[in-house]
Amino acid sequence: MIAPRILTAALAATALSLSGAAMADANPPPMIAVTGEATVNAVPDLARIDGGVTTDAKTAREASDANNATMGRVLLALQGAGLAEKDYQTSRLSLSPQYVNAGPNRNGPPVVSGYRASNRVTVRLREVSKVASIIDALVAAGANDIGGINFSVSNPSKLLDEARPRAIADARRKAEIYAKAAGVTLGDPLSISEGGVALPMPMARRASMDFAAAPVAPGEETLHIHVSVSWAIKPAGQ
Repeated sequence: MIAPRILTAALAATALSLSGAAMADANPPPMIAVTGEATVNAVPDLARIDGGVTTDAKTAREASDANNATMGRVLLALQGAGLAEKDYQTSRLSLSPQYVNAGPNRNGPPVVSGYRASNRVTVRLREVSKVASIIDALVAAGANDIGGINFSVSNPSKLLDEARPRAIADARRKAEIYAKAAGVTLGDPLSISEGGVALPMPMARRASMDFAAAPVAPGEETLHIHVSVSWAIKPAGQ
């Protein structure tokens, strides 16, 4: 009979401990919680070009063969420009029928008028200064659809390390303003969490055939960081 009594006592102690923890959670210490933010600017060091070849022909075989031949020249042009094979890859390959409405007034049922083959490649450039010359090479080799250019930063986390201390400092500045207005003093930080990192959204800049020889300006990217910090508070003067 001794063992059950010991078990009952242990369960009771556990229940009291859990009850105390629940009460502590229900009554958190006085605090001030704010969000700090900071930004860092950086010149992009990566560029992505989306381009390809679209070919129309009467038959699927003709469209496919013509497209393959031109795309082969495009890939050779990328190799000739000094790009490593890992820096370009096929992103889309399609072959689809094209339709027109039959009848003298084009109001009849649709019929197949031919076929369209499309092959697209995504090129990654580690030297953004080469964007214009790579577009020139693509177009000269037969690419007839340059879909867009995206600029980005290759290692944003390292750059954001510069902004993180500033985000904490911004949070403290705000907390001190609230503490002064409330007539209290800031204590030690109770929690620090990184709420979110806002990286620039890649913007696809569409390029026409006339754009091939135009200068390209990568501009500057702005990276944002937010941090949530909670400080304990105590009466002023303590």
